[in-house]
Amino acid sequence: MRRLFLTLVTALFASILFVPHAIAGSPHFVGDASIVRVGDALEVSGKLAGLGNEEQVTIRVTALAECINPGSKKPQAANKESFSAEGQFPVQNGKANYSLTLVATTISPNCSPPMTIRWSDVLIEDLTHNISQFYPGPF
Repeated sequence: MRRLFLTLVTALFASILFVPHAIAGSPHFVGDASIVRVGDALEVSGKLAGLGNEEQVTIRVTALAECINPGSKKPQAANKESFSAEGQFPVQNGKANYSLTLVATTISPNCSPPMTIRWSDVLIEDLTHNISQFYPGPF
């Protein structure tokens, strides 16, 4: 009886000792992000899981916007610029959904029709856990 009691106490102590590791989780992106071009904007959304007991995560999306002519040529090296958007998203049951929109507003010289914006090099970062996903594009 005493041996059974000591075994139970030891097992209980060991489970208490290892619970913080289970709560901490294992943050990761779930599948591929959705990256959709809408006019000159780029909408990026996705999901994180394995977040544990956190209230929110901070996500940043960075991408390169280039001005392209109808022949798919890049007329000037200056016609590209990096844009980013950042936001905080709530965690529910160890998961978080995010959605950010990047808008190419300041490409210089002006990228007016028939020229169009082409997005590439999309980097999605979870700044809270220092993990990322990269999509070369183009979009």
